[in-house]
Amino acid sequence: MANAEQIAAQIMSTKSLCISLTWLNSFLASSPRNVPVSALSKTALFRVLASDIRESLATDATSAFPVDISDPAVQERRLMSSTPVQVLDIEDIGSSLWSQVEAIERVERGEAIRGREIIRTVNVEGAGEERENGSTTSTTTAGNSSNIGSSGYGPHRLILQDVNGTKVAAIEVQRIEGISLEKLPIGAKLLLCNVDVARGMILLDPRSCTILGGKIDSLDKPWREGRKARLLQRIDSMGNNS
Repeated sequence: MANAEQIAAQIMSTKSLCISLTWLNSFLASSPRNVPVSALSKTALFRVLASDIRESLATDATSAFPVDISDPAVQERRLMSSTPVQVLDIEDIGSSLWSQVEAIERVERGEAIRGREIIRTVNVEGAGEERENGSTTSTTTAGNSSNIGSSGYGPHRLILQDVNGTKVAAIEVQRIEGISLEKLPIGAKLLLCNVDVARGMILLDPRSCTILGGKIDSLDKPWREGRKARLLQRIDSMGNNS
């Protein structure tokens, strides 16, 4: 029990995450004996960041969203306490749906964008180091459309979930390094502190949002595999409604 309390205290002091003692004791019961507390703390933190926070973090009113967080009638408020959340969805609202589909298809073709050029990697017979690696790179000028669908700039719209399972939409009002379709997995953990909420929408900026990392594999993989189909479905829906 002393180990559990030490680990919980260490993670709380370094990451502001209040670990569920039930979850932590279960983790310790399955861990090897005679492992230093510092090593157990690092492993426990890694497991927490890869877990569903509804199971691994303690339920506390001070570290969860207000029950009326999404109420559009509330013009503006600020959440003063530290609130850990996990990412359930991310969308680049600064790029058109078609450009995002094109970006996915470029990846499927093994292409990448560099400035005004498309970089295509193919397996060919080459000489020297290229032949040893079994690959080379061909470059094609992409013209004015080369940057279409280039990601990472946003702004991004996210769906966040707290320890109680409450879901709320959030949007970048200032660029946050680390928030992009490529860098931020589904299930990643964020820590919100002194964050503003307007009309039921969380307003994210570097001052109020800290990226803790992590990923939930069982959520991230199907989300990425189904992203192109979801985009195409939205495009089709927009066409049918026009």
